[in-house]
Amino acid sequence: MQDNNELKYWIGLAGVPGVGKAKIMALKEHFGSLKVAWKAPASQLAGAGLDQKITANITGYRDSINLDDQLKLLEKYHVTAIPFESPDYPAMLAETHDCPALLYIRGEYRKDDENSVAVVGTRRATAYGRQATEDLVYNLALNKITIVSGLAKGIDTVAHRAAIEAGGRTIAVFACGLDIVYPPDNLKLAREIMEHGALVSEFPLGTKPKAENFPRRNRILSGLSRGVLVVESGESSGALITVNFALEQNREVFAVPGSIYSPMSKGPNRLIGEGAKLVNNYMDIIEELNLSVVSQQLVMQSVVASDGVESIIMKHISEEPLHVDEICRNSGLDVATVISTLAVLELNGLVKQRGNMTYTLKQGR
Repeated sequence: MQDNNELKYWIGLAGVPGVGKAKIMALKEHFGSLKVAWKAPASQLAGAGLDQKITANITGYRDSINLDDQLKLLEKYHVTAIPFESPDYPAMLAETHDCPALLYIRGEYRKDDENSVAVVGTRRATAYGRQATEDLVYNLALNKITIVSGLAKGIDTVAHRAAIEAGGRTIAVFACGLDIVYPPDNLKLAREIMEHGALVSEFPLGTKPKAENFPRRNRILSGLSRGVLVVESGESSGALITVNFALEQNREVFAVPGSIYSPMSKGPNRLIGEGAKLVNNYMDIIEELNLSVVSQQLVMQSVVASDGVESIIMKHISEEPLHVDEICRNSGLDVATVISTLAVLELNGLVKQRGNMTYTLKQGR
C-alpha cells in the first residue's frame, strides 16, 4: 500500500509540465525523498541538475496546488494513484521507455489484464467495421483477453460494449482527468467499464480533454497491450499514431482488411501491405500472441438442434448480413415464421440483428 504522505508528492511532481518519470526518480535519488524535493528552494533544485525552465515550473506549480486537497479529490472520485515505483504499476507499461510517472485508475486493474489487446479505429465506423469489431472483440473477451481502447465514438465504443456483453474485461484510457468523461455521451458506458475493468489516465483530476493529450494517451493504449488491432481508419488518424507507438514498443500490429473502395479501409489495408498481421478471425490474434484458448467457448451451442424450423433457418445464416426477405426465399418459410424464429434465436444468443432487418450468426456462442 502506497504511503499517502509520499504519494502526494508523486502527484505533485507528476503534474509539473516537463517533469516525467526520469526526472522524478532522479530527484528522489538526489534528495532522498520526494517530500524534500518538492519543498526544496529553486537553488537546490538547480543543484540537482534541473534547468531554469523546469525549476520555474516546479516552484510555480507547487504554489498553485494543495496536495492534501488532491488526495481528498481522489478519495471523492474513488480514484487510485499508482506511482511508477509501485508494484501495482502495470508491468508491461513499465517496460516502455516513455511510460507515465503516475497512473490514475478508477475501477480495478488486475494482473491478468496484461493478457490484453488494444482495439483502435475511426470514429466514423461503417456497418462492416462495427460488425467486425463486435465479432472479434466478443470472441477475444470470451477467451479472457482484456480489451483496451479509448472510449471514443465509433470503433472504441463498439469494442468496449462487445467486451462487456461477452462478460469480459475492458480498459478505457482517457486523454483527460478521470472525473471528466469524454465524449459525454459515453458516461453510462464509462460507468459500466468501471464495473468490468478500469478507467486509466496519466492526467490529474480536472484536466480537460485537449487535442495534444490524445497522442500521449495513445502510447498508453499500446503500452498496456500485447498487440494493437486496427479495424477501420483513414490514411491519417489517431489509430495510426497508436500503431507507431506499438511498433516503438515492440508490440504486434493487427489489421482487419476492407474494401479498396472504402476510405475507412485505407489505413488497415496499407498497414497490411507494410507487414501488419491480416486478421480474418479472432484466432489469428490469439495464435500470433501465443495466448491460450478457453476451449468451451470454441463449440457452438447446440440449442437449435431440437427444433426443425430453427435448424432450417440457421443453415441459411452466416457472418455475412442477410435480409429477412432473403432468408424467407432461401428457406421457403413464410415471413411470420422466420421473424418469430429469428427472435428466439437472438434471445438464445445464436444470431444477431445488424439493423434494417438483416441478421448474422453471433460468433462465439
